[in-house]
Amino acid sequence: MSNVSDTAVSDLLGQGLRNQWYVICPSSFVAEKMVSLRRCGYRMVFWRDRSGAIHALEDRCPHRGVPLSCGIEMGDRIACGYHGVQIDTHGVAVCVPGAPGGKLEGTKSTRVFPTQERNGMVFAYVGDDLHADPPELLLPEELTSPEFSSFPCYAEWAGDYRYVIDNVMDPMHGTFLHKQSHSMSFGDTKATFSIRETKDGFVFEKDGQRNVNFDWTEYGHTGALWLRLEIPYPKTGGPGGNFHIVGMYTPIGPNMSAVVHWRCRKLSGWQRDAWRFLYKNRLEARHWVVLEQDRVMLEQCDPDANQHENLYAHDMGLVRLRRIMRNQAAAQLEALAGTGR
Repeated sequence: MSNVSDTAVSDLLGQGLRNQWYVICPSSFVAEKMVSLRRCGYRMVFWRDRSGAIHALEDRCPHRGVPLSCGIEMGDRIACGYHGVQIDTHGVAVCVPGAPGGKLEGTKSTRVFPTQERNGMVFAYVGDDLHADPPELLLPEELTSPEFSSFPCYAEWAGDYRYVIDNVMDPMHGTFLHKQSHSMSFGDTKATFSIRETKDGFVFEKDGQRNVNFDWTEYGHTGALWLRLEIPYPKTGGPGGNFHIVGMYTPIGPNMSAVVHWRCRKLSGWQRDAWRFLYKNRLEARHWVVLEQDRVMLEQCDPDANQHENLYAHDMGLVRLRRIMRNQAAAQLEALAGTGR
């Protein structure tokens, strides 16, 4: 039996599970100037050193708590704009001009968030006090295989990131909410579902229906939580067969989420060039229309909407994933409690 309260588990889930990678923002957000972003219960500052590599620290000077992002970027460190305290990429106060040689100087005083740039996006690792070192970040083949071409789509929605996860882990809503879409107007409005285990998670899929509509969603956890699905495409959608989507979702605050979907197709040569041209000139606008339908629906939900649910068989997938996430949160809190932290 868990020794942590339901409230503590809920609070941690609201901020985001620890000890995993989160997608933060498009790489283009971090350019010549530092950028301050709130993610997973932290205010983070991101900047590039002189080689172009991205670094991230908690956006709080250890001296008086003012934002480091209001200071001066110095390549391998940031100088706080308030009193000049310099914090390097390892979170160490390497220089304290007002009190050289004092207690603060030379101490690791600021939380560090390891970063990576992958597929056009910035990722950051958010660990707890027991797990400072990140695991390997393994992304689905749509984002790693040279056989696929992809475009990232980034948005910020005014709602809990868990509602976005629920939405994607719900293939049945495509038949209704997106029924006017050129790619989701087919298939039966009734379906039975089953869960199929995978090495990294599970697939929630319609029985007896494949390559017709939004027929399945896969959950995986390989250093980061991701969801994957396929949408069959008509010939007017160009070459490449089914349309693959990989999604990742990050809490910004209690009622704001960073929502990222990579749109992917498997093709090469001239077909890849044709698809990329067609996507930018015709298909991308259609995809944003579909995403807007999701956004509008979810943003109208009250924060406690999931406290008033009457779930049925079509909801097995999201129930399963909610349970997994709650168990992970409880395990993380219990591990910390065992150390007295």
